[in-house]
Amino acid sequence: MKTKNILSTLLVFFLFIATAVAQGNIITTDQFKALKKANKELVIIDASKAKLYTATHITGAINIPYKILNQKEGVVDGLLKTTEDLAKLLGEKGVSDQDEIVIYDEGSQKYSTRVYWVLKYLGATNVKILHKEMSAWGKARIKLTSAVPNVKAKTFTVNVNADMLADIAFVKESLANENVVIIDARSEKEFIGSDDVKKKYSEGHLPGAIHLEFKDVLNDNKSFMNAEAFADKGYTADKTYIMYCKTGVKASVPYVYFKEVLGFENVKVYDGAYLEWVAQGETIEK
Repeated sequence: MKTKNILSTLLVFFLFIATAVAQGNIITTDQFKALKKANKELVIIDASKAKLYTATHITGAINIPYKILNQKEGVVDGLLKTTEDLAKLLGEKGVSDQDEIVIYDEGSQKYSTRVYWVLKYLGATNVKILHKEMSAWGKARIKLTSAVPNVKAKTFTVNVNADMLADIAFVKESLANENVVIIDARSEKEFIGSDDVKKKYSEGHLPGAIHLEFKDVLNDNKSFMNAEAFADKGYTADKTYIMYCKTGVKASVPYVYFKEVLGFENVKVYDGAYLEWVAQGETIEK
């Protein structure tokens, strides 16, 4: 009987590892439960808007909506705060670069992936994404609350991963590079500058960009597609991919998908995005 129990435990362990490898830093509800049980210091971040967080969230989760990571003033909307300001904010929120962190949002993947990208860009070493799917959470008896936890301030030491970011200079240099693919993660109407989209919102796309809306890498329940379902789309690991949208949020969804599900190495987010490109007077295509 003991041998059978040991074998069962090992089987669960190897299944956990196999799934984790297959999905990178995207974890299941059961994996989250295992992490929470194993690490009492696990940092859980709810990246939803404050109103949703206030109503209900995972017990012990702290709220870091993506907008508080952005500059409040500036010519371009959505640009990140300085690394110094971000480190201060995260530390005050009780987040260290050495913590084991799990992020989720209201279910869209937009906000969790954005906060994930920011944390990884700043040098956080152990960050995972959990999809909010209430049926799975209910079966797993994930505890929810409206109570806001008390957190102790920590030190977040920045170690920027520059390979994750494409600035406007890099994007311009890449326009004529056939080994670089620029991907627009917005809606098709925004991509083509449709007449029923406000001109101040979108008049088209960056030169040579291809369209892949962020929703196109998600299943109907908003979980990430498996790699096999995307195998015939023509994307290959030998290319460099630059993801952009309007302000850098939606672009984080395909970024995470290409990195964590497809396993591609050379993937970046153009954080300045469409708004910076236009503000700088660069060419737009329809």
